[in-house]
Amino acid sequence: MRLAPGKLARAAYERLASTPPSHPNNLAVGTTILDSRITERRNPRSAEIDLASPLEIVDLINREDAGIADAVHAERLSIARAVSLAEATFREGGRLLYLGAGTSGRLGVLDASECPPTFGTDPEMVQGIIAGGPPALLQAQEGAEDRAEDGAEQIDARDVGPRDFVIGIAASGTTPWVHAGVRRAKERGARTGLVSCTPPPAAALESADVATVPIVGPQVVTAANLIEAGTDKEDVPNTITA
Repeated sequence: MRLAPGKLARAAYERLASTPPSHPNNLAVGTTILDSRITERRNPRSAEIDLASPLEIVDLINREDAGIADAVHAERLSIARAVSLAEATFREGGRLLYLGAGTSGRLGVLDASECPPTFGTDPEMVQGIIAGGPPALLQAQEGAEDRAEDGAEQIDARDVGPRDFVIGIAASGTTPWVHAGVRRAKERGARTGLVSCTPPPAAALESADVATVPIVGPQVVTAANLIEAGTDKEDVPNTITA
């Protein structure tokens, strides 16, 4: 059973799809070209953040963060579906694997690394895989997220199969490395999921048994997905493994 993203995500996707893009990641609105990836757009409420005082910056970020809980709540049905898939996976002796690049990958690794000390689980039970490998945890590995073949190879290297559950995490919804890994996992018979803060391409959704798309909108600092989107992406895995 595939569960589509929630109402907020569907509405955002329909709004973005209403105008043909001039580029895979662009949307034409009148004479303005907008990036269809919501997390990559400029946030009008923080356009003058560079002129704000430290206290004003703190208040601004706090106000923007206030919408995160609502965005996650709007996706509660898909998150519950992911929890059910994770439970079935563990009962069958399978593994939960997170795939992500950059901040998304680090959050997956963080959630996986917290499971053994928090719940006493075997380290193999929940795993985080980041594009670029362990070095990417400490320093950005430019270009790693675009090497789709590497994402698929990570799945093959771990011999992912029908008892496993693979969740791709991608704030922008377009990361080739993540989507290729999820697609290969699906081909190998695994349960699959996506977590994104922007409606993913339709082709990517075809590879996912469940898609969780909490829409937090443009970031306080343009395209800085470690802020609201990072918190959003962290909340979902934490809920699944809790």
